[in-house]
Amino acid sequence: MKVAILSGSVYGTAEEVARHAERLLNAAGHQAWHQPRATLEALQAFAPEAFLTVTSTTGMGELPDNLQPLYYAIRDHLPAWSGLPGGVIALGDSSYGDTFCAGGEQVRELYAELGIVEVLPMLRLDASESVTPESDAEPWLADFTQALNG
Repeated sequence: MKVAILSGSVYGTAEEVARHAERLLNAAGHQAWHQPRATLEALQAFAPEAFLTVTSTTGMGELPDNLQPLYYAIRDHLPAWSGLPGGVIALGDSSYGDTFCAGGEQVRELYAELGIVEVLPMLRLDASESVTPESDAEPWLADFTQALNG
């Protein structure tokens, strides 16, 4: 299955998790595609059959700058991705209270608007509890891979 991995990162941690997910999905037999500064045109040329978004949260609960152009392009054009499977890994810090993993929540709302079906509940990785987000994401990624395999 062709899996598009979208990532939004401020300090690079979410991008590292996305690269790790790309390796794991490819090793499981999927065709994973990850471009940290992807355009909608490049994404549509890949013709994804599933989505995984890995994003941190910045500011007052916004998406990182590197993901915003793609997010808004998708939101403005609403590609025909209804019914495709997807998942979200959100990185945040619970000490920020109400904005904890808010970037991931924005992506979930976009998935719902597009009709992308979340195959697992969003994974929330808390920076105040974890120093190894790549390995912390592995059990969730294994379940995500299994869900894609049907």
